[in-house]
Amino acid sequence: MSVVNADLKAWFYKQLYCRLIGTVLPLTWFGPKPPEPRELSQSIAKPTLEIVSHCWQYAHLLIFQLSSLVNYPPRNINVIYHLFYAEEDRDTVELIRRFAELSVPNVEWRFSALPRDALFRRAIGRNKAAIETTADWVWFADCDLIFHDGCMDSVAASLAGKQFRLAYPSTEQITELLPANHALVAGKPSVQGIVDIDAGMFFTNPITKAKGAFQIVHGDVARHCGYCKDLKFYQQPTKRWRKTFEDTAFRRLIDDEGLPVSILALHRIRHQQKGRYADSAISGVRGYLRQRQEQNT
Repeated sequence: MSVVNADLKAWFYKQLYCRLIGTVLPLTWFGPKPPEPRELSQSIAKPTLEIVSHCWQYAHLLIFQLSSLVNYPPRNINVIYHLFYAEEDRDTVELIRRFAELSVPNVEWRFSALPRDALFRRAIGRNKAAIETTADWVWFADCDLIFHDGCMDSVAASLAGKQFRLAYPSTEQITELLPANHALVAGKPSVQGIVDIDAGMFFTNPITKAKGAFQIVHGDVARHCGYCKDLKFYQQPTKRWRKTFEDTAFRRLIDDEGLPVSILALHRIRHQQKGRYADSAISGVRGYLRQRQEQNT
């Protein structure tokens, strides 16, 4: 199947699922009925958060995420850091090997290798993590987020005792769109130690809805519903990294668009070159469009 035909197929399924789930056809035709908010457990003691990330050719950004948990370990929340990766991505393999040897208070490292074709369909790893989680909350994240000073503890404070199916950060701190040769992202992660950011490079950006990397799901919902577990199209391996249309379908399946919560010191490095699309014939087009979009904002 050509790249164009594959993208058209993905677009078709996105339209189908987003238009039919819970509107024309009942939710239960596509997955289990989500728990009612009043049925969700309330974490009273020190809660546990599982952060679920994927990395493919993003080690130069992943190092900031991993380092942030080392530099600023949580105090009021237990964190399970769960990363999905592929053995072919040698920079990532070397990076996580180093961090796996570090003992960090209140942080458990969990690194899960997937076949590359399974990694490229992000819903596969997310579904596996959702079904198997023991955490009170699951944050479906991207590996370019940085959990800076106080970030994790602010998650604990904002979600304590809450019965939300889905929450999301109301703001983030972002950089300008950085070129691939910028000093912040041009370093070789395999030879770097623990790194940090200059917070002065970042500015506040409002987040208006739960999406992609900003979905914090109640553990009861994750275990019951999985992540599009009954939508076969989104559980099939693929030959290249796919746009994550399944995120929209997931929110329809749990019948919740999320509530904003205050999460502090959440940073994100915005970058021009998408490493996960480096093997794609359309990667150059993506980079050009991102530059044009930045110039027009």
